[in-house]
Amino acid sequence: MLGLRNIPVYCHMGVFGCGSGGWTPVMKTDGTKRTFHYSSRFWSDRKVYNLAGGKTGFDKQETKLPSYWETHFSKICLGMRSGSTTRFVVIDRSANSLYALIADGRYRALSLGRNKWKSLIGPQASLQRNCNKEGFNVVGGSSRNSKARIGIIANQENDCLSCDSRIGFGTGGLHDDSNTCGNEATYSPDNGNKHIKAMGYILVQ
Repeated sequence: MLGLRNIPVYCHMGVFGCGSGGWTPVMKTDGTKRTFHYSSRFWSDRKVYNLAGGKTGFDKQETKLPSYWETHFSKICLGMRSGSTTRFVVIDRSANSLYALIADGRYRALSLGRNKWKSLIGPQASLQRNCNKEGFNVVGGSSRNSKARIGIIANQENDCLSCDSRIGFGTGGLHDDSNTCGNEATYSPDNGNKHIKAMGYILVQ
């Protein structure tokens, strides 16, 4: 049949932190690198990055797979590894692809709650107390402030105009713009200032 092509699909089976069933890897992002910074073209294009990295499990090899734009799903599994521990959360969200939720740059809300986002980092996690805007393509005020392709941003003031803290994937902002995955928190966050760069894992089911 014309128009069809084979694409590699990798699958994580068993219980690793997101519940049972098969999970399809989509991306692995290293918070110490700018490959998947908020401003990276990889969030808005249909190009792979290091295809081989999709086969190597929860390691430090960054990757972006065709599943980013070709895989339908009803759940998203997010994982962050900081130190020697990898922690996961599951988002119940249906979409034609992750590309469909992110590539156009439009904000799409989620309602996991700040404690669920903080659980990705563990006891060290810190966020300012207000705003708590979460979802896809989250930006606090101007583009210079905290932002995340997937995540939460917060502020010490009772608005979202000058957010100085974030937990998420594909992040950026005025305070340590080099931190592209993990937890960044300054200006009176609830658990002290933090600059935690994590390894991020995104899978769908």
